[in-house]
Amino acid sequence: MRALVIDETGAPEVLHLADRMLPRQIVDEVLVKVIAAGLNPIDAKTRSGKGVAAAIERYPAVLGYDFSGVVVRAAFEAAPLQPGDAVYGMGRVPRVSGSFAEYVSVSSMSVTRKPARLSHAEAAAVPLAALTAWGMVKLAQAGPGQRLLVHAGSGGVGHFAVQFARVLGAHVTATGSTRNLDFLRELGADEVIDYTTTRFEDVVNDLDSVIDLIGNVHDNTGTRSLAALRPGGLLVNAPTGSWPTMAADAAAAGRRATGFKVSPDARALDEISALLDAGTVRVHVDSVFELADGAAAHRLLEEGHTRGKIVLRVS
Repeated sequence: MRALVIDETGAPEVLHLADRMLPRQIVDEVLVKVIAAGLNPIDAKTRSGKGVAAAIERYPAVLGYDFSGVVVRAAFEAAPLQPGDAVYGMGRVPRVSGSFAEYVSVSSMSVTRKPARLSHAEAAAVPLAALTAWGMVKLAQAGPGQRLLVHAGSGGVGHFAVQFARVLGAHVTATGSTRNLDFLRELGADEVIDYTTTRFEDVVNDLDSVIDLIGNVHDNTGTRSLAALRPGGLLVNAPTGSWPTMAADAAAAGRRATGFKVSPDARALDEISALLDAGTVRVHVDSVFELADGAAAHRLLEEGHTRGKIVLRVS
């Protein structure tokens, strides 16, 4: 099969096309022909030598968590997903070979039927980002009467977090750049804050929770978020390593804080699929690149101004 691989970690230019053996299907795994693959920040971090690069046991390595495609081989004869079924999901890279390839073999618990309303390119943009957002807003107990702030609300995880929190009934404030304010309003944000002109802690306070998708890697966003929370309020942070002193800082401020790490979860993805098929929630695809142009896609992602998700067209 054709795959986008790395022989070593480094700049986007280490990505290149190569011929690889089809992944070996074992136990409960489903073999899927990949039509499109989603690109996530963890892919770029791992490619650069961070992220989960330390767990790569051998090279060449194929990255890519998200995929949308068609079942080629079922896990067993009477399995729910059969050859020809359109599916989507995410794998545990690098425990399994990734989706930047024409085929992936993933656990049955990591894949489910693709929302009929979505194209393969749109579906490939969903799993990791949407599951992360779903888990974070659930952990934050978003619901009626709750006031919640989403940082980077126009990004891959953020644009889902804004919508999920609204669906669950929370009052949602979102931060974004000037060009994304209308986009955030379209997603359902009750209030928007232009982080280029306004310090969010100057205009919002006594929040019940914060969905922190930045941490302290930019302008001490994480630390400043504690001041916007009510006493005992909860901050949920996703970017691993973005704020090493988070727990101690939160405790000193009389607030609560926790990290969050996503897991492949077909059942949760089914709940998200229902919202997507109903049109209650939508996915925004910023750009679609050919698999051969994976390096250019990585460079665009690393610029940090993506609205929604970037997708690779695989086959």
